[in-house]
Amino acid sequence: MKVDGRVERGEQTRRQILRRAAEIASVEGLEGLSIGRLATELEVSKSGVFAHFGSKEELQLSTVRAAAAIFVRQVVDPALAEPPGPGRLDLLLDGWLAYSEGRTFPGGCFFHAVQAEFDARPGRVRDQVAELGARWHGLISDTAAAVPGVTDPDQLAFELIAFLELANTRSVLHDDPRAYERARAAVRSRLAPLSAAGS
Repeated sequence: MKVDGRVERGEQTRRQILRRAAEIASVEGLEGLSIGRLATELEVSKSGVFAHFGSKEELQLSTVRAAAAIFVRQVVDPALAEPPGPGRLDLLLDGWLAYSEGRTFPGGCFFHAVQAEFDARPGRVRDQVAELGARWHGLISDTAAAVPGVTDPDQLAFELIAFLELANTRSVLHDDPRAYERARAAVRSRLAPLSAAGS
C-alpha cells in the first residue's frame, strides 16, 4: 500500500516540531513554547504548526508525549530486554543517567524540568506529567521487587530516583562535572548490600 507523500511529510514535520519543542521545554519549560517561535525556528508557517495542534495546551501535551516516547526508546526498552532482576534494575538506572548526562535534551532530564514547572498547577498537563512520573516510579519499584533481598521496593525506588534527579540538578544548575559519577557511586553503595544478600 502506497503512503500518501503529503501525509508522510506532515508526520515528518510534526515530529520535527515536537522534537524542537521538547528541547526548548527542557530548558525554558512548557510555558516557553509558542506556535510562533516554533514556526520561525523550523521555517514553517504558523498556520501549519497550528494545524497540527490547535492550541498551546495541545502542543504542550503532545510535547510531553513525544518526550516520553524518546525516554522509553532510550532508557526503558533496552532495560526491558533484560530478564527481571538486578541486571534490569542496573540497566534502568544506568540508562537514565546516560540519558541525562548525554543531554538527550539540552536541559538534562525533560521530566525533571517540567515536573518542577507544573507540580502545583492543576490541569491536563500536570495530570499527564504526574502520571508519567508515577509510571517511572512504579517501573523502578516493580523492577526492584524482583531483586533478591529487597523488602521495601517503593522505598528503594524513592531513594534511587532521588540520586538520579539530584545528579541532574547538580549538573544542570551547578555545572558539577562529578554529579553523575557521584550518583553512580550512590547507587552502587545502596545496592551493594542487596548483591551481598542475594549471593
